Amino acid sequence: MQVGLSPTLDLQGGTLRVVLLTVLLSGLMLSLLRTVGLRAFSMASETYTSGTHSAAFVTCPNETVAKDLARGIVEKKLAACVNIVPKIMSVYEWQGKIEEDSELLLMIKTRSSKIPALAEYVRSNHPYEVAEVISLPIDQGNPPYLKWIGDVVPE
Repeated sequence: MQVGLSPTLDLQGGTLRVVLLTVLLSGLMLSLLRTVGLRAFSMASETYTSGTHSAAFVTCPNETVAKDLARGIVEKKLAACVNIVPKIMSVYEWQGKIEEDSELLLMIKTRSSKIPALAEYVRSNHPYEVAEVISLPIDQGNPPYLKWIGDVVPE
């Protein structure tokens, strides 16, 4: 094989000229890698401060309560998204007895600063005497998704 801009390769007596194909493909690959690399870098460079957002959890006795709470939470901009997880089984102690209940779980994504207002909304609109509202700070995640939460839920 000859080395140069126009390498020649001899295959069983036939000659195959590769005229700048290698250079062209190399250039296209480098261009593609730069584009993909820059996009990945720009997404990775979006900074997220750990704990800025939270995932909150609320249990509900039935689908009607779950949907009403979820809709109200999103409409009042207390969260960007509420997932309703059906058919969970809760085992807990209440008034000295072990109870078992079928419930639904709300998974709520919001700003951490909104948790007090979210808890107040749930307490005011939930049928339970003591409604569950717990939250965990979001340490990290998909930068565009975390940005979306911040865009939907105002400070």
